[in-house]
Amino acid sequence: MLFCDTSTLAKYYVSEPESDAVRSRLDGEDQVLLSELARAELLGLFHRRLRQRGWDRNEFTTVVRQFSTDEGSGYWTWIPLDGEIVEQVVRLYATLPEDVLLRTADCLHLVTALRHGFGEIHTHDTHQHDGASALGLTAVAIA
Repeated sequence: MLFCDTSTLAKYYVSEPESDAVRSRLDGEDQVLLSELARAELLGLFHRRLRQRGWDRNEFTTVVRQFSTDEGSGYWTWIPLDGEIVEQVVRLYATLPEDVLLRTADCLHLVTALRHGFGEIHTHDTHQHDGASALGLTAVAIA
């Protein structure tokens, strides 16, 4: 069982240098947990590829359909983005040192991982990686 963010989930569907390693690792897990936020972010990423002409409409439709199939079969376990997580993010920002760059979406992923007892977050995002260490989480990039 592992927890990952959108940057790792995206590599499962979008061909990038680490994609084969990510697919192999995630396919080998009994459960992959993610914040619900990753669902919206992933579709936004898919749409950006379409909008920027990285994919044509057919490629976009194919990957959205595959994601929907995987999601429908329970391949991903979504952790609800509830009010307690948002409240914890608000409290965290009130006390976060000024030299820590932590974007809101990254903070939501990290707090979700912490709240559910994970010591690691699988991420390929450099800001997420830096933020994880500031919160006492270990950031792991699958390569």
